Amino acid sequence: MFSKILIANRGEIACRVIKTAKRMGVETVAIFSDADIDSPHVLQADEAVHIGPPAAAESYLLADKIIQAAKDTGAEAIHPGFGFLSENANFARSVAEAGLVFIGPPPNAIDAMGDKIESKRLAKEAGVSTVPGSADAISDPDEAVKIANEIGYPVMLKASAGGGGKGMRIAFNDEETRDGLVRAASEAKSSFGDDRVFIEKFVVEPRHIEIQVLADSHGNVVHLFERECSIQRRHQKVVEEAPSPFLDEATRNKMGAQAVSLAKAVGYQSAGTVEFIVGPNRDFYFLEMNTRLQVEHPVTEMITGLDLVEQMLRVANGENLSFGQEDLKINGWSLECRLYAEDPTRNFAPSIGRLTRYRPPAETNYVRVDTGVAEGGEVSMFYDPMLAKLVTHGANRTEAIDRMSLALDKFQVRGIRHNLTFLSAVVDHNRFREGQISTAFIDEEFSDGFVETELVPTRMDVLSSVSAARHATQIRREREISHELEFTVCIGDERRDVNVSLEADGAIVKLAERSIRLEGNLDPASLIFDGKIDGTLVAVQIDRDGAGYSLTHRGTESRALVLSPGVAALYNLMPEKQEPDTSNLLLSPMPGLLKTVLVSEGDTVEPGQALAIVEAMKMENVLRAEKSSTVSSVLVEAGVSLAADETIMTFE
Repeated sequence: MFSKILIANRGEIACRVIKTAKRMGVETVAIFSDADIDSPHVLQADEAVHIGPPAAAESYLLADKIIQAAKDTGAEAIHPGFGFLSENANFARSVAEAGLVFIGPPPNAIDAMGDKIESKRLAKEAGVSTVPGSADAISDPDEAVKIANEIGYPVMLKASAGGGGKGMRIAFNDEETRDGLVRAASEAKSSFGDDRVFIEKFVVEPRHIEIQVLADSHGNVVHLFERECSIQRRHQKVVEEAPSPFLDEATRNKMGAQAVSLAKAVGYQSAGTVEFIVGPNRDFYFLEMNTRLQVEHPVTEMITGLDLVEQMLRVANGENLSFGQEDLKINGWSLECRLYAEDPTRNFAPSIGRLTRYRPPAETNYVRVDTGVAEGGEVSMFYDPMLAKLVTHGANRTEAIDRMSLALDKFQVRGIRHNLTFLSAVVDHNRFREGQISTAFIDEEFSDGFVETELVPTRMDVLSSVSAARHATQIRREREISHELEFTVCIGDERRDVNVSLEADGAIVKLAERSIRLEGNLDPASLIFDGKIDGTLVAVQIDRDGAGYSLTHRGTESRALVLSPGVAALYNLMPEKQEPDTSNLLLSPMPGLLKTVLVSEGDTVEPGQALAIVEAMKMENVLRAEKSSTVSSVLVEAGVSLAADETIMTFE
């Protein structure tokens, strides 16, 4: 086995590789940009090498500097992680030419499968089901429209070198095809240095199901079953699970066999993923092959008991796989949620800033946290917004979901906006729990954007009882009161009259129609109630918020006021805060780079017209007019860095 490896990546995946390497007794070398000087992956590695400025093009994408860092530190091999140079065949060749080992597939396999057009042709030759589409890259909008009409709408415009939702657009008509081609090509050029785009049929009500494959250098290839990755937003995966709740054994075996056939056809080695689009009748089509470790690999590890990073190292070291297909079994169910630095209540606009609090739930045999940030760290605009992956395991799907809901409630993040409440709303959604999902799930169930889940009576009871019991604990500490306390709890427009009796291990809270027993820590210094309510495990995050409390639980962030009866009578007299009128302003919905301004002062604009393009965290966001108007002023120029809510232009 290698004595030392360099990890050509950052953040969560670098920490993930370091974890396995340490367990195997392999020393690690991290690389870091100016923005990552104090990042966890730098602190966890045995050595670290500065690689350049924050922009990836000036640091994490500099193959020559990365290879030189490996040679200078005595590393024998390089693990590319995912993203950046992980699917760059030229990088893999350069690593080998430098006398080092690339911990991944051979360059010819990366070339064959990394190019989505070539991979589709090879998949057909290997007997893999493929979706109708263009045989070559398209650069001319008129040609794109012609092909789209031949295939039939809707169509997908997809960057040939793309991944992670970058450089992808769905088009339902000619105009969207023209615009989508330009946007997809631009994003692909910015993210991957390759602006080639091709077109394929978009399968209606599709599921995104992928097969994990593993191959050694001796011709042994196995598949590690499937992952369901249908919960996506803007083609970026949000929630994944293994196995799929949709596949039957026959379809699973057929998809697995085709994935193995493709891997053998291209001489694949290492871990890789064959992705499929699956229709309502379980008809499936080859989508692409990712020649790297996938973000969602932990769910496969949880149901198979294998460490995929360890397997990659062993394959790169020339070892045979120590198991065959017949040795692999599915054990239980696993779920993964991706924690992103974004604001789901503002169309998922990226969020940057300092993590003033970052406390993941404790890891157990069935809760796992893969993360690359730490409390006090800075979330910058230069990299992907994913902060962590929260993974749970259960004997069945219901148990895995229940454990995920509880773990999400325990995950504490402050200082930036994040999608934890949105993730809670997704996994607790009846349709998700029933397994009735597709890649359109988020668009269909959150068509007007994310509005925090309404508080049903049972959850109102939970929040009322926790906030009242916490408040009672504070009062007893200040005044040494031992008798029952009476409060009115106000949450939104709801009011609950409660009585609280504190006990050694919790409290009894009496509501109008029921009595609730709380067991757990109610210490005012604690930032979370993590205990039981009427015997059921419950977690509620609770922060002091002025005169009230901020509560986070099951897809909601609520504010509670716990008032004495006399004060409660005055509550309705408080004036409501009026929101400012911004209808004549174009505001940046996120911090980012103003890439293009598409109109000028005096221009007349119509609803839906593109006004500007803001680039943030490797995604281009087109800002459009909401009504007919005339541009009265443009306040900033292209190339300027914008803050969230900064005014770009005004209208008459």
